[in-house]
Amino acid sequence: MNIMDIQMFLIAHISAITIALIIDGIVGDPEHWPHPVRWFGKWIYWMDEFFNKGAFRKTKGFLLVITMLLWGMIAPLFIILYLYEINFILAVLAEGIMIATTISTKSLSEAAFKVAAPLKKGDLENARYEVSMIVGRDTDQLTEREIARATVETVAENTSDGITAPLFFAFIGGAPFALFYRAINTCDSMVGYKNEKYSEFGYFSAKTDDVLNYLPSRLTAIIIILTNQTKSEYTFNHIISVVKRDAPKHPSPNSGYGESAVAALLGVQLGGLNTYKGIVSNRAKMGDPLVDLQVYHISKSVEIMKRTVFATWLFYLIIGGVIVVITNSWS
Repeated sequence: MNIMDIQMFLIAHISAITIALIIDGIVGDPEHWPHPVRWFGKWIYWMDEFFNKGAFRKTKGFLLVITMLLWGMIAPLFIILYLYEINFILAVLAEGIMIATTISTKSLSEAAFKVAAPLKKGDLENARYEVSMIVGRDTDQLTEREIARATVETVAENTSDGITAPLFFAFIGGAPFALFYRAINTCDSMVGYKNEKYSEFGYFSAKTDDVLNYLPSRLTAIIIILTNQTKSEYTFNHIISVVKRDAPKHPSPNSGYGESAVAALLGVQLGGLNTYKGIVSNRAKMGDPLVDLQVYHISKSVEIMKRTVFATWLFYLIIGGVIVVITNSWS
């Protein structure tokens, strides 16, 4: 790859990311539109039904990851390379559209506000229903505070999983990398559980997701803190100390970074007791309960998410620009 190739590579990916963020901000994820994540979900469901039985379940689970590599990365890569042979602008636009399907800024915001609206009116029944659309825990007995906590946790975790991590891979490898990340993330959310049914079949899905999220989750936490600390009542040192203390406690090796950063910025405590199909799970606690968690913290978490997404875009724009300037000096 020569210097010109590197520069065009960066320009294409940053342009595609910008297009993706604009598309996602305007359109979001319309329910009845074709969507790769829904296709991934159908394929995972089919693989689960036909292969998650009998012997060699772990090997069959590895086969699932390989098929996601095929559908999520290799097939889009051939499409994108073909389009770049035809027309550069057309290919960048196509990448932007593809990347837009991997991020969920608008839909995550809307889902959070759908919970907050009835909660503000004291309508716990509708608030419980809305939060059940975005979390896996039992919601029929949740209190107002627990509904707010579940929503803030979802926004905090999905800031990385649903937005900044796909953008990280889009910057590195364009739409094919972003789609592969989203495919594996979908695998993890559907079969990556440590229970009798999925401990073997979902093993490689969960481990691959952990590996892919290692850098993006930590980079996202750094950007969350740097972008939002001035809007917080708490000092930079306090926020950093909370993240260092609490992030490693999370059962996921990656999710604790975003959750603990948001908890520290808001001065609230996330985590605690959740119930899944009647089984109580005591999740590690993130942050200190300096203030009581209330419904307004939902909108605060969405504001943190939006500022983080903008800062992430700006970060890649600056990094790309610096590399282009440096490589120009080589010629």
